[in-house]
Amino acid sequence: MANRKILYIFPHPDDESFGPGPAIANQRARGEEVHLLTLTKGGATKQRHQYGYSVDEMGDVRAKEMECVKQVLDLSGMTIWDYPDSGLSKIDPIGLEVDIMRFIRELKPDVIITYAVHGNSGFPDHLVAHAVVKRAFCEMRRSNDFCPSRLALYTVSEDYDEGDSPIKLAKTPREEIDAEEHADENSLNKGKKALDCYETYKAVIEKTGVRDKLTPKVSFEFFDEDFDPPLKSVTDRLPE
Repeated sequence: MANRKILYIFPHPDDESFGPGPAIANQRARGEEVHLLTLTKGGATKQRHQYGYSVDEMGDVRAKEMECVKQVLDLSGMTIWDYPDSGLSKIDPIGLEVDIMRFIRELKPDVIITYAVHGNSGFPDHLVAHAVVKRAFCEMRRSNDFCPSRLALYTVSEDYDEGDSPIKLAKTPREEIDAEEHADENSLNKGKKALDCYETYKAVIEKTGVRDKLTPKVSFEFFDEDFDPPLKSVTDRLPE
């Protein structure tokens, strides 16, 4: 059987590293192809002000930082689009959906992954990414053209402890978790190193303590599938 192909679709640089990084590294260690599509360059972040960067300048810097992430996580492929950061809720979602479907049809992944319905942090761009990717998946499933076998949703389960972090995450009940990737120590360390690539985000990383809160267990929900107990990988028992 050919190696499985996984596509993560997130709205911002660092979304792939603030949580799922160890799972990505672990999937690559298993020999699976892992691709990343980031919808914006993330230039609108308030962090730009301390460097005196414009939105475009910050976006270019963050895109360069992602090249480091690509190397650390050994991504099979990475694509960065330039949709408006912090502005996905203001655009026509149909155009974004069409672009995403076109990208998926060209790449032909077995599994696509985006945020769960609550977007983890509730940030509007995260919510839009969930809605548009799920809508694209459903539209492709109704068509006679290519469709991935599974839509997985990155989340944190209710037993995740963020400690005293100022960011409180929305959590998924244990019974709704369909897969738990358990990263080995090397993959966990790669996830931490990926965070270190974001030099302009050091203050945020330190403030949230996310580097020390990365865990080897990464949780996913599946759209329109239910597994109890959870599978050990997002590519296990793919529907035909």
